[in-house]
Amino acid sequence: MLSPDPPATERLAAQGVTVAYHGVPVVDDVSFSLPAGCLCGLVGMNGAGKSTLLQALGGSQPLAAGSVRIDGLPPARAQRLQRLASVPQSERVDWDFPVRVRDVVMMGRYGRMNLLRWPSAADRQAVEQALERVDLAPLAERPIGALSGGQRKRVFLARALAQEATVLLLDEPFNGVDQPTEQLILSVLRERCAAGATALLATHDLETIPDVCDRVLLLNRRLVAFGPTAEVFTPAHLQRTFAAASTTP
Repeated sequence: MLSPDPPATERLAAQGVTVAYHGVPVVDDVSFSLPAGCLCGLVGMNGAGKSTLLQALGGSQPLAAGSVRIDGLPPARAQRLQRLASVPQSERVDWDFPVRVRDVVMMGRYGRMNLLRWPSAADRQAVEQALERVDLAPLAERPIGALSGGQRKRVFLARALAQEATVLLLDEPFNGVDQPTEQLILSVLRERCAAGATALLATHDLETIPDVCDRVLLLNRRLVAFGPTAEVFTPAHLQRTFAAASTTP
């Protein structure tokens, strides 16, 4: 079950978020908020700061300025309370290490376990349901290194589902996957948002945005435009989004 909606129904709120490398901003003064139930696309060219912004929102990238709140909480606390789940573009995993698919998905339950990390019946049930939802139950005992790239993405999505987070951050979830897998990922995200979660996904698949996302955030290091997809996803805004970063006002 998802937790009750936070005040003002804001699941994710960023205020003046700035990230700098060696004193040079790579994400500069980005502010926006997403309500419960929102599926938002994050669009920008390579080097526009999409992955950096997602990392900042998830608490793994220090902020030079600004603040982030997940259900009104700082990202670190939201993670401890299992409200925030990230599905990165690529996991830093030793693919030769013999860890099973089921074990990776169970990692999404660690925050709900005691110090010994002994799974309860509820933990096991959540893992099995997540595996079923992404069509990986038959592969649950297989080493993750033996899976294809698309199957691995489904494993990490299942981990996020098992976590039962209220906010999901996804970095290029459609890269390297076939059409059926893309449709499965979208179906899962729609379900979670219909249940009150919020998802922010970075994607290069511009054709998907109008049919899938309620809102869109266009990024070119700075915020180009943000709002309802029908209002924001326009040729003029996209031209600014994919222009050289130095020309962005």
